[in-house]
Amino acid sequence: MNKILLPSDGSEHSIRSAEKAIELAKLYEAQIDVLYVVDGSTSKKDVIQHTDKYVIEKRRKERLKPIEERLNQAGITYKTHTLHGEPGPTIVDFANKGDYEYVVLGSRGLNNLQTMVLGSVSHKVAKRVDKPVMIVK
Repeated sequence: MNKILLPSDGSEHSIRSAEKAIELAKLYEAQIDVLYVVDGSTSKKDVIQHTDKYVIEKRRKERLKPIEERLNQAGITYKTHTLHGEPGPTIVDFANKGDYEYVVLGSRGLNNLQTMVLGSVSHKVAKRVDKPVMIVK
């Protein structure tokens, strides 16, 4: 079965990229793997605000809920993966090790400061992933 990787953080851009990934999945009869990467600053913020690991896990799942709802409504088979690390390199590593036809991601995420300082995650992914990458504005 064809597979599409959808890195997502729950932002508006990642919701739009999910809609494009759904279109591709329908066209190619593909499964979608949703990848959520928890970076260090997000992880620290979560721990400071909520010491209960179950509350932290619930909040992270809530970020992906709009995307999962769209996938369910479209009848798309999907799996969700959560990894810890710097988003760009973590997505690249996961994508290159996986058997994906396409990687579909938003042009911006939730962390605008990181984008300004380190360069965009989507740019890093597009440069380093060895599969076709669609960046959704």
